[in-house]
Amino acid sequence: MSYEHILVAKEPPLAIVTMNRPQQLNALSLGLVKDLSLAMQSLDQDDDVRAIILTGGEKVFAAGADIKEMAALGPFDEPVLQRLAYRDRINSISKPVIAAVSGFALGGGCELAMSCDIIIASENARFGQPEVNLGIIPGSGGTQRLTHLLGKHTAMELILTGDFLSAADAERFGLVNHVVPAELVLEEAKSLGKKIAAKPVLAIRAAKQAVLKAANAPLDEGLDFERKSFYLLLSSEDRKEAMTAFLEKRKPELKGR
Repeated sequence: MSYEHILVAKEPPLAIVTMNRPQQLNALSLGLVKDLSLAMQSLDQDDDVRAIILTGGEKVFAAGADIKEMAALGPFDEPVLQRLAYRDRINSISKPVIAAVSGFALGGGCELAMSCDIIIASENARFGQPEVNLGIIPGSGGTQRLTHLLGKHTAMELILTGDFLSAADAERFGLVNHVVPAELVLEEAKSLGKKIAAKPVLAIRAAKQAVLKAANAPLDEGLDFERKSFYLLLSSEDRKEAMTAFLEKRKPELKGR
């Protein structure tokens, strides 16, 4: 499938999805968000792909929503509802998604990065939710995810001032996993993606869902979800093969079953 606003490269076991509106700093137009949603849903069903890397290229991740497109829209106009629906589908991807962030990740771009499972940032990356400057607030999870990640007071300051967070501060606060030189961001993301992709696929999917549950549910509910997933994995063929291979000191032959 071809896309107008993104590039998709398959490098099994990885897929690299690159936002491709450089003249607009990868502003998240409805067309771009739709392309991302369709591509990532397709890759989520592709057995050759074990992990997805999402990037905007070497200069910018995504500098926010497409303000020209949004300026004339009302709250219940169809493009607004479509955009939110596409974002929800992106957030529901079951495979691990790694964001490789260089340059600005602002507004919707910051929210998109935070919706990924792991963030690798370049030294020149900048994160922020400057929506208040436009008379709105983050609408795709920014207020909630920033508060979960950074705590009430830090999130409140960033959202109320619209200030940006440097890559170093983002790492210090736990918003990003690793900060590397700009020329190494994609390679670092690929290296981590390959490491994850080599693990039993059923266990990786269950682990991702359990961690997401922990981030969004009360402890008792999260523990119950984890326990059920643990029991389900005990019955998988990959679990038996992985444990047998460990005891026999050999590499497991995993089948995703």
